[in-house]
Amino acid sequence: MSENETKHNELGSILIQKEAIASIARQSTLTSYGVVGLAPKDLIENIRQVLKRDSKYGIDVNFDHDGLVIDLYIVVEYGTRIKSITNSIVNSVKYNVEKTVGVPVRRINVHVRGLRISNMD
Repeated sequence: MSENETKHNELGSILIQKEAIASIARQSTLTSYGVVGLAPKDLIENIRQVLKRDSKYGIDVNFDHDGLVIDLYIVVEYGTRIKSITNSIVNSVKYNVEKTVGVPVRRINVHVRGLRISNMD
C-alpha cells in the first residue's frame, strides 16, 4: 500500500498523506463519548511512541481501490456500553473523514484494547 492517496481533477492532482487522515480520525475518536484514549496496535508501535511521538498512534489507515480502511485501537470508560461507543465512533469518523478529505471510507474497524476505571466513588 502506498503512503498517500492521489486524487486527480481537471486542475491537477491532490496528494493526501495517511498522517492527515489519521489526525482527522484521531480527533473524531477522542471527542467521542466514552473514549478514554487510544492504544497501541502492537508492541513495536508502543516502543515507537515512547521514543518519538507518533501521529498515527492507535490508528492504521490503508487505501483500497474502493476507499479507505481505517483501524482504530481504543480504550473505553468502564461501565459504558461498548456497542454504543463503537457505533458512535464509526459514524463520527466516517462523516468527518469523508467531509474533510472527500475520499469514501469503505470500512472502519474499532478494536477495544482495554477498559479504564476513572472514579472509584
